[in-house]
Amino acid sequence: MLSSSLLVMGLLVLGLFVPVPYVSLGPGPTYDTLGDVEGVQVVSVNGTETFPTSGQLRMTTVSVQDDVSMFEAVARWVSGRYALAPREEYFKPGVTEEEVQEQNSKLFQDSQSNAEIAALRYLKYPMKVIAQSITSGAPADKVLVPGDRLLVVNGKPIAAAEDVRAALAGTTPGQAVAVTFQREGQEKSGTITLGKATDFGASDRPEGFMGLESGERPDVTFKTSITLADVGGPSAGLMFALAIVDRLTRGDLGDGAVIAGTGEITAQGKVDAIGGIPFKMISAHEAGATTFLVPADNCAEAKENAPDGLRLVKVENLEGAVRALDDLKAKRDVPSC
Repeated sequence: MLSSSLLVMGLLVLGLFVPVPYVSLGPGPTYDTLGDVEGVQVVSVNGTETFPTSGQLRMTTVSVQDDVSMFEAVARWVSGRYALAPREEYFKPGVTEEEVQEQNSKLFQDSQSNAEIAALRYLKYPMKVIAQSITSGAPADKVLVPGDRLLVVNGKPIAAAEDVRAALAGTTPGQAVAVTFQREGQEKSGTITLGKATDFGASDRPEGFMGLESGERPDVTFKTSITLADVGGPSAGLMFALAIVDRLTRGDLGDGAVIAGTGEITAQGKVDAIGGIPFKMISAHEAGATTFLVPADNCAEAKENAPDGLRLVKVENLEGAVRALDDLKAKRDVPSC
């Protein structure tokens, strides 16, 4: 009898306190990108004219809970509101939780940068090409520093990030190429002797290698800021970009309604698929959203899991998302899942 009681007690302890090798996934908080959190505006534009907005453009998140006990895991799974996933999908072996948080923060920062670039490119603001990062010890490291604005490479004007690689077409390792760049407002020039890509850990290529990653930045005098603590990952990019567009243009994308959505965005404005969309739709619906913007590649999953009363609008890029919101206001047909 005593042994049976001890066994039961042992099982209770295991069920209550010993974590299972799974994480719990569920609906996370939503944030209005046109609003504020604790008195701080989520998306702000300073130094240029902005326009009033109404309605809400809500980004959505997924809640990921670690250290779930067996009883908690079963209860959450039975509820139908949560799902379980193997822990190693979110916390790789040998990677600490702090490192995971750092990775998620970096993805979130990249999504903010891409959102700003995509929004201002859509609005036809000028762009500049910069040396975004430089391989240590590579040929470019002797002449350029990160942040330098690239003007001319090998005699070719640089107007877009892809122009830098194109300017090296037909070159060979050992060849010297001239570069003109701008640093702290001053125009400078130099000569870079190209190397061989494989000598610096890059994939082999026929042309010479400089060892820099180029990127684009808006060439504007005003400042766009995105402030949101304790959120990670790249999937808020679309809603951030829409908020920037809404603040900088006349009219009103939300038109008084609660619009929610998700989607990673590239600097070129393409909207890519994300994970966890069933949970994000639940969060959006509970926050009062009537419309949910869905990346095109997530449409099948979204349609299968959409809460009643939530309209799904399919988006492939930022331009299409803005057009869809304008069409909704005008009561015109929009792409749907």
